[in-house]
Amino acid sequence: MTTSGDSGEAGYYSDASATFGDRLAAAREAAGMSQAELARRLGVKLKTVTGWENDTAEPRANRLQMLAGMLSVSIRWLLTGEGEGLAEPGEAAAVPAEARALLGELRALKADLGQTAERLGRVEKRLRTALGSG
Repeated sequence: MTTSGDSGEAGYYSDASATFGDRLAAAREAAGMSQAELARRLGVKLKTVTGWENDTAEPRANRLQMLAGMLSVSIRWLLTGEGEGLAEPGEAAAVPAEARALLGELRALKADLGQTAERLGRVEKRLRTALGSG
């Protein structure tokens, strides 16, 4: 994983050189996942992931957050090619594959935790409303 700066120079995965689908496919392949496996882990259909990679559809914000976590890249990198993402081809990978996989799992758990906390807040608010009017 590498961090791309705003040097003004178009990188391999920059918006000028690659699409969201290109970056998603590259990150998925770097994570050692097939499209089918990624779809299963996200809870979406295979054609959904295929659409994202072919740039015929875009993921919703919650799926984008999950994608970034599972693939060990930042949301910003997926969208623009800037920020924490994949090293350009030919650059040495500084992070061992196992560490990348663990980081991806950790980020996915963080994304799930954030969504669970939001859901908990909504349920708590509904309970307070129900108790206040009951």
